[in-house]
Amino acid sequence: MARPPKNQAPDLTKAIDITTGSIERLVCPLGKPQAFLRDLKAPGLRVRVTANGAKSFVFEAKLDRQTIRRTIGDVRAWKIDQARVEANRFRVLIDNGEDPREHDKIQTAAKIERNIEAERSKTTVGEAWIAYLAARKEHWGTRHYEDHKRLAKEGGTPAKRGTRGTGKTKPGPIYALLAMRLDELTPPIIEAWAVEQGKERPTYGRLAWRCLKAFLAWCAEDREYKSLVDAGAAKTRKSRDAFGKAGQKKDVLLKEQLPAWFAAVRGLPNATVAAYLQTLLLIGSRRGELLELKWTDTDTKWNGMTIRDKVEGDRQIPLTPYVWSLLDALPRINQFVFASTRKKDQALSDPNSAMETVCITAGVQGLTLHGLRRSFKSLTEWLEIPAGVVAQIMGHKPSATAEKHYTVRPLDLIRIHHERIEAWMLEQAKVPFKRPDAVAPAPAEKAKEPTLGTDKTDKRPSSQKDPGVKPVL
Repeated sequence: MARPPKNQAPDLTKAIDITTGSIERLVCPLGKPQAFLRDLKAPGLRVRVTANGAKSFVFEAKLDRQTIRRTIGDVRAWKIDQARVEANRFRVLIDNGEDPREHDKIQTAAKIERNIEAERSKTTVGEAWIAYLAARKEHWGTRHYEDHKRLAKEGGTPAKRGTRGTGKTKPGPIYALLAMRLDELTPPIIEAWAVEQGKERPTYGRLAWRCLKAFLAWCAEDREYKSLVDAGAAKTRKSRDAFGKAGQKKDVLLKEQLPAWFAAVRGLPNATVAAYLQTLLLIGSRRGELLELKWTDTDTKWNGMTIRDKVEGDRQIPLTPYVWSLLDALPRINQFVFASTRKKDQALSDPNSAMETVCITAGVQGLTLHGLRRSFKSLTEWLEIPAGVVAQIMGHKPSATAEKHYTVRPLDLIRIHHERIEAWMLEQAKVPFKRPDAVAPAPAEKAKEPTLGTDKTDKRPSSQKDPGVKPVL
């Protein structure tokens, strides 16, 4: 076939062997928005020219009796041979019954997903840990959330105690893992970490290990991280054995130790700390729950208070007379009942040092703040209080079907038992306390037998009958 002259536009009615020159001479006929020059070597390949002179390679074919077009690219970016290869690829797809447009969309989406997956694989444990805390914060109590933050603290800040002479705080157990990629948390890595933490601080490390297991379980259920983690990476026997078995805590306050302990607590110079420690024993709550108690949680009308329960959300317990006398005497510094005098708008921090001082003074070694909660439960055994009542006061879940589904105790019924517990503890501790609503016994009850010369029908006022009471003048 003779080629047209170099200054003549190619004939659009015939397929030709497309060359660079024919593309250059290609023009769009007047009055048409676009025109196509067909290639002879690659069936389906076209060069499209628009009215404004833009030129590009396109593929055109019929699929299911419909004409489809797929743009390949600008003629300035694609070489003719490259365009023919691409057109032939599209031709193969057509022969297989596939639409090149949909096929490319799927391929593009897959490529984007691979890129995203590649970026996601670079996610560090620290980034996922921050996302984990943000997602779970509304489901946790304040103290539980702060515990997780402390587990991942960097450390190195000046501190006055608990640093073994270094003068700086130590990093949290989880901090050593934060810089790693999330997909690097394999069983061998976690086992090595567990061995190191188990040697240095087994108790705190065991807490971190339990939190790490919960974190990995959350990642395994999250759409963004589930492909990067092994949910059972921290559940191996070696990582569990690295911390050893947790010893059973048996620190408890005995009945005969109550006088010395109460005397030491009541002798503390800080009235807020003294009130906190006594209340902690008398209501058996968790130490963090009591620290979060606010003035709005106390109800003096119905003599109750609301405890923020980490299990059930909150629970109502009686506001017993002696406990209320302790709380009512405290200054109202901020919203918290046990307010900090050093930190504005915050509650008291754990008074561990004060507790140690009290135990040394009272001669009760090894008693912890949580030991006071254990003491409450143990001391109630002396009074044979129903176990369900004690559990409801302390915030333990019911352990029996009847207790869980069939026993409903109103606050007034709980109050009867709780006030009895408080009165017995104060009696054993020899703490002088007279209930504000207590009524003194009538004079007639003091003397059952009439004295000599006393007329039983005497109508004089009682103040004149009892020589111990002077008449009001």
